[in-house]
Amino acid sequence: MSKSIILCGVGGQGTILASRLIASAAMKKNLPIKTAETIGMAQRGGSVFSHLRIGEADTPLIAKGQADLIIAFEPGEAVRQLPFLRKGGAVVVSSRPVMPVSAMIGKSTYDANAMLTYLKENVEHLTIVDADQAAKDLGSAKTLNVVLLGAAIRSGELGLDEEEIIQAMKERIPEKLWNMNLQSLAWSK
Repeated sequence: MSKSIILCGVGGQGTILASRLIASAAMKKNLPIKTAETIGMAQRGGSVFSHLRIGEADTPLIAKGQADLIIAFEPGEAVRQLPFLRKGGAVVVSSRPVMPVSAMIGKSTYDANAMLTYLKENVEHLTIVDADQAAKDLGSAKTLNVVLLGAAIRSGELGLDEEEIIQAMKERIPEKLWNMNLQSLAWSK
């Protein structure tokens, strides 16, 4: 199996934890894994992304047009990473926008609906996750990363199954949070 996956979002959304869950699950299957992360901007509101290469790869960085899957925690970040997606690749994206600081201070504009429309027009295999509904149903917005992992599994493009991610969660997430994360992984709408 060979998969090139990009996870992107903003600091505080759990992007790095999600990439580490995928990496742990791949390692448990004895699959080669290479990762590269931007964690310098991981403060709340800063752009964060991870490149994961499962299978044989010379470098952890994914070239433009080579990603099989983009898991985006925010619509604008999905659009920003879209040049990396291969033709026929898949995108799993949260519908909930996180306004960039530049838009908050009036130096630019941000229209999440325009971002989602752009994705609908340009991505053949697109899954939009209703993050607000997930937070309402689950009673917390803190597990959006696991909700998106579940959607990525169901897209068929992650290359890992639910049980493999569950095992990785049990190794990396405190036991008191297992139930909420199991419900989040299974959430679907």
